[in-house]
Amino acid sequence: MPVTEKLRLDLPLLLPDVSEARDRCVGLLIAALKGKPGIRDAHVREAPGKPQLCIHYDPHEISLARVREIASANGARITDQIGHLAVRAAAMHARAARRLGAQVEQLPGVVEAEVAGTGGIRIEFDRSRTDAASLREQLRDLGIEEEASSDEHPHAEHGAEPAAHAHEEGEDHAHDHGPGDRHEGHAHAARAHAAHAHAHGGPFGEQSELIFALLAGVAVLAGWVIGRWSAAAPGVSLACYIAAYLLGGYFTSREALENTRARRFEIDTLMLVAAAGAAALGKWAEGALLLFLFSLGHSLEHYAMGRARRAIEALATLAPERALLRRGDGTVEVEVAELRIGDVVVVRPNERLPADGFVVRGQTCVDQAPVTGESVPVDKRPVGDPEAALRSFDHLPAQHRVFAGTINGPGAVDVMVARRSSESTMARVVKLVTEAEAQRSPTQNFTERFERIFVPVVLVLVVLLMFAWVVVDEPFSASFYRAMAVLVAASPCALAISVPSAVLSGVARAGRSGVLVKGGAPLENLGTLTAIAFDKTGTLTEGKPRLTDAVAAAGVAQGELLQVALALERHSDHPLAAAVVAGAGDLLVDAPQFAEAHDLRSITGRGVRGVVGGEAAYVGKPVLFEELPGPRPPADVLEANDRLVGSGRTTMIVRHGDRYLGVLGVMDTPRPVAAGVMKALQALGIERLIMISGDNQKVADAVARSVGLTEARGDLLPEDKVQAIQALRGQAGKVAMVGDGVNDAPAMAHATVGIAMGAAGSDVALETADVALMADDLGQLPFAVGLSRQTSRIIRQNLWVSLGVVAVLIPATILGLNIGVAVLFHEGSTLLVVGNALRLLAYGAGDAAAKPLGVARG
Repeated sequence: MPVTEKLRLDLPLLLPDVSEARDRCVGLLIAALKGKPGIRDAHVREAPGKPQLCIHYDPHEISLARVREIASANGARITDQIGHLAVRAAAMHARAARRLGAQVEQLPGVVEAEVAGTGGIRIEFDRSRTDAASLREQLRDLGIEEEASSDEHPHAEHGAEPAAHAHEEGEDHAHDHGPGDRHEGHAHAARAHAAHAHAHGGPFGEQSELIFALLAGVAVLAGWVIGRWSAAAPGVSLACYIAAYLLGGYFTSREALENTRARRFEIDTLMLVAAAGAAALGKWAEGALLLFLFSLGHSLEHYAMGRARRAIEALATLAPERALLRRGDGTVEVEVAELRIGDVVVVRPNERLPADGFVVRGQTCVDQAPVTGESVPVDKRPVGDPEAALRSFDHLPAQHRVFAGTINGPGAVDVMVARRSSESTMARVVKLVTEAEAQRSPTQNFTERFERIFVPVVLVLVVLLMFAWVVVDEPFSASFYRAMAVLVAASPCALAISVPSAVLSGVARAGRSGVLVKGGAPLENLGTLTAIAFDKTGTLTEGKPRLTDAVAAAGVAQGELLQVALALERHSDHPLAAAVVAGAGDLLVDAPQFAEAHDLRSITGRGVRGVVGGEAAYVGKPVLFEELPGPRPPADVLEANDRLVGSGRTTMIVRHGDRYLGVLGVMDTPRPVAAGVMKALQALGIERLIMISGDNQKVADAVARSVGLTEARGDLLPEDKVQAIQALRGQAGKVAMVGDGVNDAPAMAHATVGIAMGAAGSDVALETADVALMADDLGQLPFAVGLSRQTSRIIRQNLWVSLGVVAVLIPATILGLNIGVAVLFHEGSTLLVVGNALRLLAYGAGDAAAKPLGVARG
């Protein structure tokens, strides 16, 4: 067998513009490597902290240095070749988004393009054929007015400058505004928005289509009333219907014309043909009603997309535009965009925080709901060493770290800036949501494939029905009328908007409560799965061990046991020692004075030794006392130790001289909300709640029992956790993995949905997860699952309504149902699915699972 060895390289080193393993550039790199002699395989390995490229090669055919050289060269080539551009345009109809997406993909040099109805546009392009500036110009030529844009490198690592070649190619970075760059960005957005409003319909601005639709409705009603009661000459009624045609068909005809130019045959064209056919038959009332309801549905679709988008954009307006920068003994007001890492800003009471950073002076409490969704303000106090805190900002405790856009409480504080405005948590959330908007859900992909097949089939059927008079004894007018009625009934208007409106409303609602959902696929998958796996440490538990038990030996006072343990552990930096010190200090609060230890010495892997009161004293694992000279632990101490171990405690025995004082039990205690969260998840329909942990099985079982999990799997190495997730996927079909997004990255990558907690403070968690709970709060999970469940239900309801109406109306119109009734049912279903989707924006107000945990914020 050929011998193979492995080389692992950090993916960001090879592809600086890429941070996600699913990026197209990663696939290009892997494909390039697999074609090289001596390289057997290449794949992405999700490593803690960042993804890695794992290369399998034959050392007899190719050297390690050559493999590294080939990987670096191909990575550089792809980086030089493929650029990324994310653009924010005005909200549009789902059909217009599909058409624009197809047009953008036809532009020279564009490799891939995705356009969302809310205006998010993501483009990958070949740098050798075009650049960002040229693409922006071509987008304007297509009528896409840019309201705001993210950096050309949305995947670049935070804090890194754009690659040199980007500047060499003269790409335009003038539009790259973060949330803090609003002094110029708002003006630009306003100009673009005005341009869009003008393009969208003239006299009434952005609301023109809705007003035209309502006026068309008034004209239809007037024509019907005049004709019904003969209130005027018949020509007046006809004039009203013609007016309704002009008003209701204005935007529809423009859209149809644009589709025709793009060589796309969409629903708008079908509606115009049907209305024209009705007019040709003298059925002006039916045709006018059709155009009125279709234009009304069209405008409400636009409203729904805009509403979902505005809910997301509201995040970007939270950070203030200016900040009070401390300089020497005074302060000066500056633009937030001018703040640099290491600057110190002054934040007065009740002001919004201008940047991500940490407190260096003063104490306060901060309302973090705009970023994390937490309902209770979080206390903040200064760090001890600002320089060290700046170097390890991601790992700072929550009581020091603050985020741009959150609201200061009653205390004035000085904050050291740790991230520039364009790299703040708020800016990254807005950027990630912009990219997520353009990612289609599985159901959305299905409906679009269905439409591509269904529309041509309908056209063929309509043509056949127009010639029914050849084989059926009826006039041509009757066959033509029936064909037009079928055309109305079969147009899948409701289907086109049913899924994107629900997905975007769900993503927007989640973002408003501190839950970042990266697109429709995670939202749908989370709403349909029945199994969730949890990491233990820091997820189900607090991540900090606590002294839970102090069992004194027979004839020994608990105070003596704690005094000796405290004396020995007080000077140790071990996490278990810190737990003993904190717990013993609380229990000995009434003690007049504490014992002192001398001649302290650590016993590696076993415990600690010292001298207390002139006698040797030990605190350590039970195995330590099997190795020490002197008496063995008495039966009552061993029995207490076994009992504590059986209940999941990590134990330490304390000996002073030849006397055994007792046993201490330490445990990483469950989060207070964990048990309530598990009950809420089960109430939502999650049947299997599994913990996967590296701790021993007894500890895992104890935690599982205390929080109400259905299963616990302990003694797992990181690779074992991956295998456990794969096995669960095989059993349950879909499984979510909840962790911190760092140490759990491999397991999360193999789960159907990876959910990271505390993502507001961690770049890695924010970038690697499919769903990110911005707060370090497990209580947000039921809200996220409940919202996803509701989104899935609404998507199913919308599909049943849209497809059901079509399925009923097609045979009904063939059998003689008149076009007016078909119009009412067909266009009524479109209005119904839009309204149904918008219900998601109000989710949580009366939700039982979210309310007690305090995570559903309106």
